[in-house]
Amino acid sequence: MTIWLPDLIGRSGPKYLALADAIAEAADKGDLADNEKLPAQRDLAYDLGLSLSTVTRAYAEAGRRGLVYGEVGRGTFVRGLGSATDDTPAALFRPVRSGDLIDLTMNLPTMGEAPRRLAETLTRLGREPDLGPLLDYRADDQVAAQADAGAQWVGRLGLKATSDDIIVTVGAQHGVLVALMATTRPGDVVLVEDLTYPPLKQIALHLDLKLHPVAMDGDGLLPEALDEACRGARAGVLYCMPTLHSPTTATMPEDRRRRIADVARRHDLKIIEDDVFGFLPDRRPPPLAAYAPDRTLFLTSVSKSLAPWLRVGFVRAPEALQDAVRTAVHMSCWMPPPLMADIARRWITDGTADHLNAWQRGETRARQQIAARILSGLTYKADPMGLHVWLPLPPPWRADDLRIAAEKRGVKILSGEVFAVGQQAAPQAVRLSLGCEPDRERMTRGVGVIAELIKSGAGAGPSVV
Repeated sequence: MTIWLPDLIGRSGPKYLALADAIAEAADKGDLADNEKLPAQRDLAYDLGLSLSTVTRAYAEAGRRGLVYGEVGRGTFVRGLGSATDDTPAALFRPVRSGDLIDLTMNLPTMGEAPRRLAETLTRLGREPDLGPLLDYRADDQVAAQADAGAQWVGRLGLKATSDDIIVTVGAQHGVLVALMATTRPGDVVLVEDLTYPPLKQIALHLDLKLHPVAMDGDGLLPEALDEACRGARAGVLYCMPTLHSPTTATMPEDRRRRIADVARRHDLKIIEDDVFGFLPDRRPPPLAAYAPDRTLFLTSVSKSLAPWLRVGFVRAPEALQDAVRTAVHMSCWMPPPLMADIARRWITDGTADHLNAWQRGETRARQQIAARILSGLTYKADPMGLHVWLPLPPPWRADDLRIAAEKRGVKILSGEVFAVGQQAAPQAVRLSLGCEPDRERMTRGVGVIAELIKSGAGAGPSVV
């Protein structure tokens, strides 16, 4: 087998960027095939006359661009530019075209009755005499009413809030962005669960933040590991998802939440609590923010519990951080679209939100029951009220092999690599999202393909001893 050796002659700029560019070009031209192993870093450094640190930095840059993936003990492998099997963070935002692949990647609820309810709401809006405030840059009465609805929504999760405490955002992902803008500066360290929300990694990259992974167990973030990380990482902020964690499905028990809050107080740690799935369980512990309200930015939305296209979120902020969060919203989007925010307000106050949320709970429960029947005999983690399944793979399966084999069979999934933080080995596991496909039949076929592949071993790589 020929060992790939790039030609860096004539390339300007830093050597590590030149090498990363060479990897990109070779993958694009087919000189490097998808899943081809790159030369060992030390060997390539010797062959090119570069320092080992330069090659290491180049491989890291290629990984940041989504060109390669690494596995501890095995090496670095080419993912390929534009590959249909790409599951880099950027690929999470590329929707699968209807009628093509069965999509089990996007952790979304199904539409359900929301389109019909939207038509009714828009019809009522069309009869109102003055819609000017919904087109205004700053209609204070509307903003106050939307914040009051947000306080009601947050209150249903067991967290006290007033309209003054609530900042409206363009969904929870925007909430994560503005929460980090309000609590960090470039170069800061942010503590996160060792498997975390993939867009958070991209947000941190663009804000020049360093993510420090903290170990978890079956109940979520470990207080002892958080305490140790606070002592060693000089971090001032923790981002976590205590309820229906993605991807592991863990929900942190009440006692664990109290202990996490105690650690945060001892180390003067601010908390960003992502509770985007909090409205799905019939019963759940109070939010982590209930035990540390003075230091927690609590984020939720309506898109996971009502309808995926309703991009409205709410940040419950302690008084000391409210101005900073509002400033971050103004800097990032000036304001959420008033019409969208007002639809959410109306639904929260007139009972539509409760009705749609109840429907989503029923649909989620039914889809989890279907998945449980199909995955019977396999080891996996799921919550009866969660939108996803976390599926650790039996040897000799590797997550990337299953992802590629599944896509060849018409099903798109995410591997554990996309959730892993730092240089730790990515888990050999995949996440199956059950709500993205609009009808149960396609979801059922998709999960069935995954179960069949795992049980048959078709496409699995050789065992690594």
